Amino acid sequence: MYKDQIIIDGLQYCKWDREYFLSLRKSGITAVHVTLVYHEMARETLTQFAQWNKLFELNSDLIMPVMNMADVQLAKSTGKVGIFFGAQNCSPIDDEIGLIEVMRKQGLLIMQLTYNNQSFLATGCYEKNDSGITRFGKQAIAEMNRVGMIIDMSHSAEQSTLEAIDLSSRPICISHANPIFAHDALRNKSNEVIKALTARGGLLGFSLYPFHLPNGSACTLDDFCEMIAKTADLVGVDHLGIGSDLCLNQPQEVLEWMRNGKWSKAMDYGEGSSSNSGWPDDLPWFKDEHGMENIYNGLIKYGFQEKEANQILGGNWFNFLSDGLEPKN
Repeated sequence: MYKDQIIIDGLQYCKWDREYFLSLRKSGITAVHVTLVYHEMARETLTQFAQWNKLFELNSDLIMPVMNMADVQLAKSTGKVGIFFGAQNCSPIDDEIGLIEVMRKQGLLIMQLTYNNQSFLATGCYEKNDSGITRFGKQAIAEMNRVGMIIDMSHSAEQSTLEAIDLSSRPICISHANPIFAHDALRNKSNEVIKALTARGGLLGFSLYPFHLPNGSACTLDDFCEMIAKTADLVGVDHLGIGSDLCLNQPQEVLEWMRNGKWSKAMDYGEGSSSNSGWPDDLPWFKDEHGMENIYNGLIKYGFQEKEANQILGGNWFNFLSDGLEPKN
């Protein structure tokens, strides 16, 4: 059954308050990968950790921090929602490789090498030219492997992503993106990337952000499940998960921070446009506490076995993170 299993959402960035934590618990979700920062530098990232420490203190009956998969199992057994942190950019380490270990010890379990733009480490998916992983990036990948920090290439360009898969001694993830065959967006991934990722033990989390879906906000549950089924036909089910990219109850300025950070004077619209600059309309079947259960039921209806649906809803994430988060000696 759905709520008897470990259920993991591979990415969210919602309005984090008690009402939403109650909704998460009611949904049956075991753990959520929370975007801690987008463009914040090291000092600003520490403040974000401090703010979350206060949330954990005030809501200790509902949520708990996750540092490893034993904590996820504890969250499940105690009826709490486990929270584990990731960065959507490499900005939290400034340009200092030693901060990778510092941030991992603080609880940053996942870090993207770039967020759309060229970074110190790799090329983002919005850049015209993809120069691949940089000299610093190669060392950062090795250090992330050593300390048990997951490499995420969700917002990275094609060549950079393929190089990261090859360079990393541990499987990496694309926590929130979809196949290009389902919708041709800059952020979505080619069959070549998906095959390379999963062949090396990596994980793809399917995104529910409408700009990355077939038919946008009109994407039906059947459309979404068909996309998962076609990907499973391509690479099997063992390395597929959900990374919803859910951004509920966030104001317009949060969307503008995500897209622009501090780097641009001109307004950047991401996958949107000047005439479509706001949040896309929510998917009616994924906007409340029934969202993940709707996907589970949709997968079963589409022909997935119960075991396979459970893998996609959380089992695969659990196995992937169990292997990737342990530090190397």
